[in-house]
Amino acid sequence: MDYKPLPIGVDNFEKLITRGYYYIDKTLLIREILDKKADVNLFTCPRRFGKTLNMSMLQYFFEDATGYNGEKKDNRYLFDGLKIMDAGEKYLNYMGKYPVISLSLKAAKQPDFEMAYAMLARQIAEEYKRHYFILQGDMLQSDRERYEKIVAETAQKKDFADSLKFLSQCMEKYYGRKVIILIDEYDVPLENAYERNFYPEMTDFIRSLFESALKTNSSLEFAVITGCLRISKERIFTGMNNLKIISILNEQYDEYFGFTEKEVVKMCEDYSMPQKYDIIREWYNGYVFGNVNVYNPWSLIQFVDDLQSSIDRYPSSYWANTSSNSIVRKLIELADEEIKEEIEGLIEGRTLIKPIHEDITYDEVYRTMDNLWNFMFFTGYFRKVRAWMDEGTKQQYVELAIPNEEVRYIFRNKVLTWFHEKVDETDRTGLFTAIINKDVQKMEEELSDMLLETISFNDAYESFYHGFIAGVLTGMKGYIVKSNREGGRGRSDIFIKPLTRRKAAFVIEFKIAEKFDELDRRAGDALKQIEDRGYARELNDDGYGQVIRYGIAFHGKDCLVKLGE
Repeated sequence: MDYKPLPIGVDNFEKLITRGYYYIDKTLLIREILDKKADVNLFTCPRRFGKTLNMSMLQYFFEDATGYNGEKKDNRYLFDGLKIMDAGEKYLNYMGKYPVISLSLKAAKQPDFEMAYAMLARQIAEEYKRHYFILQGDMLQSDRERYEKIVAETAQKKDFADSLKFLSQCMEKYYGRKVIILIDEYDVPLENAYERNFYPEMTDFIRSLFESALKTNSSLEFAVITGCLRISKERIFTGMNNLKIISILNEQYDEYFGFTEKEVVKMCEDYSMPQKYDIIREWYNGYVFGNVNVYNPWSLIQFVDDLQSSIDRYPSSYWANTSSNSIVRKLIELADEEIKEEIEGLIEGRTLIKPIHEDITYDEVYRTMDNLWNFMFFTGYFRKVRAWMDEGTKQQYVELAIPNEEVRYIFRNKVLTWFHEKVDETDRTGLFTAIINKDVQKMEEELSDMLLETISFNDAYESFYHGFIAGVLTGMKGYIVKSNREGGRGRSDIFIKPLTRRKAAFVIEFKIAEKFDELDRRAGDALKQIEDRGYARELNDDGYGQVIRYGIAFHGKDCLVKLGE
């Protein structure tokens, strides 16, 4: 059976439709925007949840595509068969009737302010070029010269600071109608500027650009802005009483970003893989926008595409690869013992209650742990289980959980990566010496100290502790550390082989104790397994005359080491 290609990375609406990509219809977003009649709409939701495609769809619906020669391009065909076409003439009367300014700010992700500003100026200049034909209309010479300077990117910073307002004024005069402004990924320059240490300069420029275009612009019909995070009004949207903010907590528009349960079920049917629905749900479901259960569209599309090549393919954390996920790393680095326990609980599937507030600026994210939890919630690392307001304090609270296996994988991976990097910076000679000298008390002390520095998770004990042991033993001078090698009638956990056979080799087996008082028994079980399954035989056969056995039992951050007879 021939299936429609899946739009991996396709965020241009015209390209998606004309090339016949699979499309989950979100066009009724147009109807809601027109019904709500907000002057400036700010949509915030996690990255890769369809914001850019929706912005492109809005542009193709509303834009009067009259060219310099007076010929008008009719985009109606792009919407044939889509839901908005059945919404009624009340909405279709808006199609192709407005001049549109469309601007993405993601190009401003640059190493310094000069480059970031230059890229923003270039994006603005490109939008001026797209409407260059309006210079053929009636325009003052001074305005014409200013327009040309912006096109050439030679205008002064003050001219770029109110360039969107100026362009909308020129367009209103040319078309005789007010202008729709679409600004995508508005907070990318701000996040990048904070990380690169030029946040104040970028904040000042973005504020000037937005205030002139969105607050004091009589040529504006309405505007739509998208981003991951709501930036405090005091920093960017100063005094904008015409701003309507729609975040993942809002019930309005809650079905237009991400895929709903019904849409995912249909997608599985359309690609003849209904048997994969349960694993898709486990890995990519779990977000709650308003009152709607939502799937991660980026990861879902990637996985369904991979399943077409191999129906038995394992799911992957596609979303994790779209950024560094440095925010998870930062949470782990800043965590005290209480926060570590909270992270462990989340990884294990428990929930966490935190106060919630939406007005965060990037320079405030790391000032308090509450800000960091908030930032991670609004950018997609946690889902809302429930929300309520304390009647006494009027503080809003949200019960948080990790949404799915994909995000849980990000946490596990970052925890282990962070821990291994910390281990590399730690002096482990005391541990190595204790192993060689058969000093089990010192081994316990060293291992317990290292465990206290990291985060464990009970639903992944074996992989965690195996990674822990293998990690701390790397760098043992004069020895080769092998993990999960075949030996005897099974698999030993760890072999430590000296480069010279004149020295003793080591076999380490570990067990997990469900209770603290079971540590001694479980360490004994580990030693018994070494003997029963002949794990030392491979080392004996390889010429090592002396093989020392260690059984280690773990319970949380406690361990007990036993030496074999």
